[in-house]
This record gives sequence, C-alpha cells and structure tokens, in this order.
Amino acid sequence: MAEEQKQVIVEQEIKNAWPAMVTKTSLLIVFAVLAIVFFYIEEKGGGGLGQVSATWSVAAFLCSTFICAAAYELVALVINITIRRRRGSIGEVKMLTTFARIMAAIVIVALLLSATGALARWIAVVSAFAGMLLGWSLQAPVSGIAAWILVTIKRPFRIGDRVLFPSLGLAGDVLEVGLMYTKLDQVGGSIGSEDAIGRNILIPNAMLFSQVAINYTPRQDSAYFLDEVVTRITYDSDWDTAEKIMVNAARKVTANIIKETGKEPYVRADMYDYGVYMRLRYMTLAMDRPRISHEILSIVFKEFQHHPRVDFAIPFVYSYKKGVERSAGGAQAAESPVDLPLVDIVDPQARTPLSPEEEKGVIDLAARLKTSYLIQPIVVHPAGNGKYQLISGRFRYLACRNLGWVLIPALVRTGSGTGSAISA
Repeated sequence: MAEEQKQVIVEQEIKNAWPAMVTKTSLLIVFAVLAIVFFYIEEKGGGGLGQVSATWSVAAFLCSTFICAAAYELVALVINITIRRRRGSIGEVKMLTTFARIMAAIVIVALLLSATGALARWIAVVSAFAGMLLGWSLQAPVSGIAAWILVTIKRPFRIGDRVLFPSLGLAGDVLEVGLMYTKLDQVGGSIGSEDAIGRNILIPNAMLFSQVAINYTPRQDSAYFLDEVVTRITYDSDWDTAEKIMVNAARKVTANIIKETGKEPYVRADMYDYGVYMRLRYMTLAMDRPRISHEILSIVFKEFQHHPRVDFAIPFVYSYKKGVERSAGGAQAAESPVDLPLVDIVDPQARTPLSPEEEKGVIDLAARLKTSYLIQPIVVHPAGNGKYQLISGRFRYLACRNLGWVLIPALVRTGSGTGSAISA
C-alpha cells in the first residue's frame, strides 16, 4: 500500500473517531460534575441524601466510578499510541481496548456491590458454587473465556487477518474475537475461490485450544505469500520465449509487491504426456490473490495466442493451433481426433458375446477411465447416414459406453483399406 493511501486511511480513522471521543469526554465531565455536587451536599450536611450505605457515600461511589472510567480511557489511549507507533493494525487496537473496557466494567460492578454492602454475600455465594460451576456447567464458557484472553494477549491472529482451520475445513477473515466466539467472514465455500463471500462463521473459542490455525496475514501491511499459475505448452514450443512471457506478465501485475518483498517471479517446469507444465511462481497478496492470478493469466493467454513460437497443449488434439490448421487442411483433418456421439458409432461385432477375460478387461478399463482421459482415440470410418463403423478400439468403445459417455474421441479414416477387422 502506498504511503499516500496509508495517510488517507489514518486521517479517515481519526475523523471517524471524533464523535466517540466527544461522547466519552462528555460522560466523564458529567460524572465529575455529579461527584462534585454530591460532595457539596455531603459537606453541607445533606444527611441521607448523600449516603448509599454506612460506609459509602454517593459522592465516593461516583468519584470511584469516574476514576475507573478515566483510567480506562487513559489505558485505551496508551494502547492506541503504542500500537500505532510500532505500525500495528486498527484491529489489534480494538481487541486490546475491548479487553480493557470489560475489565473496567467488572471493577465498576464490584464497586457498586461493595457500596450497597452486597459484595461479601456475592463472594460467599460464588465461592460456595465455584468448584461446581467451573467443573461442570461453565466448563465450555470458562474454556472460551480463557481462549479469548490468550488470543487477545498473544494475538496468534488479529481482527482483519485471514486464517485457515484445516481440521474444520474453514477459512475466513477475522471480523471479531468475542468472549465466547470468534467471528469469520468465510472465504470460498459457496464459490470455490479465495474471495470473502460475506457469510459469517462463528467458531466457539473453546475449540481454539484443539485446532491448528494457519495465519495467511501475520503482518497485515505485508501479507505476502508464494503463489503459482500453471500453463501447458507443446513440446515444440520455444521454451525461453514462453518463460519470458510468463515472467514479464507476473512482473507487470505484481510490480508493487516485488518492490516491497524484493522477490522476483520465476518458472519451474515438469513434463507430462501432452507437453510441458510451466509453473509461474510469484509473491502475491493473501487478500487479493484471485484478482492477481486472473490478471496474470489474462496477459499470458493473450501473448501465447498471438506468438508464433509458443502454443498451448490440449489433450487429444495435441495443440490448439495444430488442431485449427488440421481442421482447415482437408485430408490432414482425418488424422486429427474429433469427438463423435457414441450413438452414431456402429459396432459390427455387437452380437458377438465377450469372453469372461474380455469382460474383465472392459470393466478394468472403465474403472481407470473414471479418473483419467482416454489417451488413445478409437478408429472409425464413415458408414453413411451420419453413422460411423468401428474399426479399432472396441474395448475402449465398450468401456466408454458403460460409463455413460455421450462423446468419444475418434480418428475418422476415409481412405481405402480400412478393412472390417476390429481390434481392442
């Protein structure tokens, strides 16, 4: 993020904080005025008007409440200044000030109970049932509060961080860390991507003790990690040109990230049946990964399409450009696999039953095709009326039909000598 943008965000946060600051200051002034008024009444002999109990006056109680409120505001100010000085996030400030506010509220409630003389009775009641409450009915809440305290103090993740809980199958951006629950804006889920979808997930804090949490943004101002974009090129493509196109695309899209991290994009590759996997690796922003990968892919796709020395590898066709050339090349198109409807293919041996060994072979082949492509197309020749007669690949044809395929890759032979014998 540029310095100008950071400055604008800070100014906006200060502007938004003014109404709350005015309200808090007004309340503190009211408390101070009330304390002074009741002190005055007490000094003038106001009798019972200024007393809450035998040991507490209204003025003393209001003064103590004022001190607690003022102490909280002072602690909140110190937290804000300290975290901002070390370039912490606004989420971190919110977590710590919330903790301080709850502690101040507990102290004020204790003062009220003490002023009314009920503190001793409450302590006795709580002490009598503390073991049972902690060991039975409040086990999960106490664990949740303990987890909340640990997360707030140690901050393995903060408000605004993107976290992943592998054992729960959940990923999201932290919206709130409360006493009982941590709230996430779910990432992925309904759209199968890494964009936040606006659906809130509540995770009980007690579960955090037994969960592995992966924080993608441990430093929110520089939340970068390694990502990759994969393309497939043919064996006769120019390797150096393809690599240059991909690296330049990543440099163009992630120029600011490269400047921040000092890490340049690079390419790693491995081979497969139809060509070469080119894996472009680069540093990306955790919160902006889909947009960055989209822009890189868009540039690479357009450059590959228009460059004569680089070609995409496509199963069955081998390459995009060669498939187009063969489709327009007349006689050569017969050697290019095409997808034919299974219902248009005639099996001359349809009435010949398979042996048990052949049936087992068809079943085994169908099982393999459930998780892979049909690498070797069948061979057919035109039989008239839009039909094709099977020449080679009967086992493949039967396996695909058993799987319920609608189309099957086939080589259409139109020349003489195709014969009538069928191979598996």
